[in-house]
Amino acid sequence: MKKYFPAIRRLSLVPLVLFLPCLAPAHAESGKVLYQSDFAKTELSLVPKDFLVLDGDFAVKESEGRKVLELPGSPLDTFGVLFGSATNSGISVSARIYGTAKGRRAPGFGVGLNGVDGFKLKVSPGKNSLEIYKGDVSVASVPFDWKSGSWTMFRLRLRQTGSVWKVEGKAWVQTAPEPKEWMISLDESSPPHQGRPSIWGSPYSGTPIRFDDLIVTAE
Repeated sequence: MKKYFPAIRRLSLVPLVLFLPCLAPAHAESGKVLYQSDFAKTELSLVPKDFLVLDGDFAVKESEGRKVLELPGSPLDTFGVLFGSATNSGISVSARIYGTAKGRRAPGFGVGLNGVDGFKLKVSPGKNSLEIYKGDVSVASVPFDWKSGSWTMFRLRLRQTGSVWKVEGKAWVQTAPEPKEWMISLDESSPPHQGRPSIWGSPYSGTPIRFDDLIVTAE
């Protein structure tokens, strides 16, 4: 997988101040929405001005009568976008993501916290699993039955409980109820790095991946 660097080609389009990490308030009330984007106000073929595209030709497109963020089906690699404010715990990120399989090939995608090297919650259809990654390494996995051609809902939470930082995730088909319990979790003894929330896509099936309804919430 590529080593990620800020996309130089985007810097001329976005003021540098947008890339400076702004810290989420430590006193934010639990359940308070800290960031939200449904792309309704973003012009087609662009990305929101506060996004940092690490790599990939992400662009807002129209799909089924509404705007979504789309990652094209080629090239076949892993691509990501950072958004929202930098923090290290007491936060959750959610999104809905659409992908399709083609033959035996299927995409991979998910959401993340704490920047490029932080934690990611990804669906891996090729392994029939839902995984937590730390950086590029899978550190926890549970079985998951992904449905091609459907929107998958994601929620990833990171919070401190005593001397432990707990990473918890869940994913479900949009048409189904949200699971009451967290489906996968990981306990970390070291403080997480400061970083921004993220979305990730690997269009291994050669078909576009679409993202919508990005929400960051205080926990």
